[in-house]
Amino acid sequence: MDTVLLSRWQFAITTIYHFLFVPVTLGLSIFVALLETWYINCDSYEGRIKLKKLVKFFGTIFLINFAMGVVTGIVQEFHFGMNWSEYARFMGDIFGAPLALEALTAFFLESTFLGIWIFGWDKLSEKKHCLCIWLVAFGSNLSAFWILVANSFMQHPVGYAVENGRAVMTDFFALITNPYVFGEYPHALFAGISTGGFVAIAVCAWKILHDEESREAFTRVLKVAVLYCMIGLFGVMGSGHFHAQHLNNLNPMKLASFEALWETEDPAPFAVYADINKELGRNDDEFLIPYMFSFMVHNSFHGEVRGINDLQSEAMEKYGNGNYIPDVKGMFWSFRAMVGIGGLMLTIVFITAIFAFFVIPRKSPKNLAAPTPMWSFEYWSLSYCWLKLLPFLVPLPFIANSVGWYIVEAGRQPWIVVGLQRTAEAISPNLSTGEVWLTLIGFTAIYLVLAILALFAAIHHIRKTTVTEKEI
Repeated sequence: MDTVLLSRWQFAITTIYHFLFVPVTLGLSIFVALLETWYINCDSYEGRIKLKKLVKFFGTIFLINFAMGVVTGIVQEFHFGMNWSEYARFMGDIFGAPLALEALTAFFLESTFLGIWIFGWDKLSEKKHCLCIWLVAFGSNLSAFWILVANSFMQHPVGYAVENGRAVMTDFFALITNPYVFGEYPHALFAGISTGGFVAIAVCAWKILHDEESREAFTRVLKVAVLYCMIGLFGVMGSGHFHAQHLNNLNPMKLASFEALWETEDPAPFAVYADINKELGRNDDEFLIPYMFSFMVHNSFHGEVRGINDLQSEAMEKYGNGNYIPDVKGMFWSFRAMVGIGGLMLTIVFITAIFAFFVIPRKSPKNLAAPTPMWSFEYWSLSYCWLKLLPFLVPLPFIANSVGWYIVEAGRQPWIVVGLQRTAEAISPNLSTGEVWLTLIGFTAIYLVLAILALFAAIHHIRKTTVTEKEI
């Protein structure tokens, strides 16, 4: 493999490692802030003690995840100098601005007030302390905004001019109001909320089953978590639909690729399944739902959607000879994996909500996990079976987030900045394959060790921490 492909693999692996933690940070920061707001507005003395412990309990999980996100995110900066120096030279004037603002306005904000929040429990008033975690949540999600401003320029460049072989910023306001941002950012925000909520649901399920002392507290929080996760899932679906409609104008090749639509059609069908033949530019076999793709894009059963072959011809006329078609097969199945997992998660959360509000009592009998026939319809047997399953489903949102990020990045290939710089042109000129192999293996091994340690720390905390009405 050449240095371009190896460097792409390296950046992809380190980015996916980092992105495992980002959505949890976005979602859990808001969830912890909501819990602390509940705590300071609770009138019951016993309830306040439990809620304070719950805030600290989920706050610790957030801190472990936040630390991992910071460590894995720093490495991303190194890539621009080590592997992609030509990209940094060409794009530095534009790409550097949102990254600098991310550090100055977001990361410093969240890290500063996170430190105050950790050490300020007995030094600040309750309202001021609660304000700190809300500022942390605001800073975390503001950080995501600036990163996606930079990424959106790569997908849909605006507010720039090319001077002396470099892209220079001419309109900062156009950069931050890029229509691509308004598609990407809400989708990322709601993905974080659904991920954080789903993690909270799984943790509550485990504690209800295995921690008798904490069962009442976590049964109450489970109700909040399912509602929180539902908001995130509906938001993801709505923002995803909105963004797909924008792609029809902003990046039609990406839109056509994740539907494997080779020819321009009006109305355009939706392919449930396709045997994709990229070499011949067609699907050898497919199962179609007529009119559905046009409805998704235009909110009407009639409307033209441009196909990959026509878009390839347009790109060749505009940019010259070359292959401007991304990995259609990977895009097609990644999109279906993302959408399918989202639908599965919504079903899981809906069923969990039924159990949380109507089946699981706060004070379950101590023999909740006692063996009973699987066909029994007694509430504790059904509760036990369902709650036992939930922790094993935690990987679902992480898989959906990863394939979703793959769609975002792979969909603009062969461009690193659409229409301005190809990926092959962005590589560092003096980079050797041996150097990339060394750092690729090194980063992967270190990240794997760190991920295992973080997971072990989180599991240990969940297992050992109880939440009762006893004073801390």
